[in-house]
Amino acid sequence: MTRKRVAILISGRGSNMMALIEAAKAPDYPAEIALVVSNVPDAAGLAHARDAGIATELVEHKPFGNDREAFDRAVHAALATHRIDLVCLAGFLRILTPWFVSQWNGRLVNIHPSLLPAFKGLDTHARALAAGVKTHGATVHFVVPELDSGPVIAQEMVPVLPGDTPESLAARVLQAEHRIYPLALKRVVEGEA
Repeated sequence: MTRKRVAILISGRGSNMMALIEAAKAPDYPAEIALVVSNVPDAAGLAHARDAGIATELVEHKPFGNDREAFDRAVHAALATHRIDLVCLAGFLRILTPWFVSQWNGRLVNIHPSLLPAFKGLDTHARALAAGVKTHGATVHFVVPELDSGPVIAQEMVPVLPGDTPESLAARVLQAEHRIYPLALKRVVEGEA
């Protein structure tokens, strides 16, 4: 079995990245985490990736100013250098350009803290509580140019409990994210998504 080479794009602590790294340690897992890219120099996830023996690249967005496509082309170049097959977004706080999305069409996945199509964008937990929903959750989906709108690969529902705060709900959703992201990546690699 030739394992697919996966890159994870992060901007922060990389907890979903760590869940993917852990899953990929299994000898029968069909993907290897070959690269972690961050746009933030002091992202904690970079140190975690290096500690796990994974190559890292820093592509800071600030030097590119408002030229989002030039930044995306720099990220794409790093991915090409490392012969990456699939890209997983894990707390990557940049909206990718249509150019980048088209380069990785069908090979670019994201995890989002809501049951899409509900609560696209930011502040999903506070918005879910404000809406009074009884269930919330996480979604892994293919990335398309329109934000949080690609085909769903996997979802997990979590209950909204009385007295929940955005923080308590986020903690429960994060546990679901860590469960479904490795499963979703496996589905994509095996052609089941």
